[in-house]
Amino acid sequence: MNNIKEIKSEKLQEKYYEVTHSSGLKMMIYPKENYSSTYVIFGTRYGSIDTHFKLENDKEFTAVPEGIAHFLEHKLFESEELDAFERYAKTGASANAYTSFDRTCYLFSCSKNLDKNLEILLDFVTHPYFTEATVQKEQGIIGQEIKMTQDEPSWNLLFSLLRAMYKIHPVRIDIAGTVESISHITADLLYKCYNTFYNLSNMAFCVVGNVDVDTVIKVADKVLKEQKPVKIERKFFKEPKEVNEKYTENRLPVASPIFALGFKENISTPERSNREIIESSILLDIVCGKTSALYNEMLESGLINSSFEFEYFFGYGYSAAIFTGESNKAEEVKEKLIDRIKELQKNGIDEADFERVRRKLYGRAIMAYNDIDEIANNMIASEFAGECVFDDIEILGTLTLEELNNRLKESIDTECCSLSVIKPEGD
Repeated sequence: MNNIKEIKSEKLQEKYYEVTHSSGLKMMIYPKENYSSTYVIFGTRYGSIDTHFKLENDKEFTAVPEGIAHFLEHKLFESEELDAFERYAKTGASANAYTSFDRTCYLFSCSKNLDKNLEILLDFVTHPYFTEATVQKEQGIIGQEIKMTQDEPSWNLLFSLLRAMYKIHPVRIDIAGTVESISHITADLLYKCYNTFYNLSNMAFCVVGNVDVDTVIKVADKVLKEQKPVKIERKFFKEPKEVNEKYTENRLPVASPIFALGFKENISTPERSNREIIESSILLDIVCGKTSALYNEMLESGLINSSFEFEYFFGYGYSAAIFTGESNKAEEVKEKLIDRIKELQKNGIDEADFERVRRKLYGRAIMAYNDIDEIANNMIASEFAGECVFDDIEILGTLTLEELNNRLKESIDTECCSLSVIKPEGD
């Protein structure tokens, strides 16, 4: 029996349907009037950080090779007959997949043949096919991919920073693993991880755009079989408060020096709430957004250029404020950011700055509901966080300055930061 519930936002005048399918899969169907295309994501709560896991009846955690989640994503597209990309080529869909630190998602967009494309997606993700021969072949392919990304400056910069910030958490490990770690992956291990994390109770399915509920349910009824739900315990790595290294430096073929500065957040629980995430996003914009005094001061002096960016980086068991950009004086950028954060922590955030940034993010959040790709990705993230995609609008409308000042003091410790720099070769 399929259970269908309408979820509506009065403020946005938008709605979607939450379907608990008889198979155990949670499906979210978001029809958008006057849209000609559809965007679909099928995701599992399983990413590169899940190197240790435990099922309900297990006494000990199972440890698996680093990079196995990404490896599994690659292998799922294969089958004994046509692989998934060959099947999509016949229907005209544009398909892809990605593995992040804490989830793996398979997706497609199309403007026709929605029912056929839905069937392909649900079918290949729920029908794995691995052999030792195909696993060995993939080890060579992904090994080359790992070597190439190590020479990619922005990727190298990110993981240099994460290794500098984190001592034990697996977020410090490349999502694809290492050539050594993937050499230990076997077909049996892939099936073990698949049967654990690709249980439908650990997954979610989002369809946004030119779609109706009946079409999706009809295909799901045809393809999906009922599964007994599983309870998976992710390992929470108690990360020390202090960073691993204060400074790292590498040399790669870059035109000018690039840097990444991270402020490691000391957390006692594995996950951040939507409210904390939004508060931190506002804080970083106030500190050094494009309309801030500090950003414009550093830009005008040539200390940074328009490549300067920031993000609140978070997932299961980790969170940090990260600033990146190009600069010949990364240490000076670091000091100016630290000084600004300390000043705000001491004197408080200006109410006008708070309102300006809050309204800007509120406007952006509303505009996001015109983009079916963004809606679907936000829905899958919200579902895995146990929250509703409409919550962001409510939070942005009720945040207070007092909350933000408290969050600033609690979440950023200017002593717990790492700076990673990549300089041009030969300098």
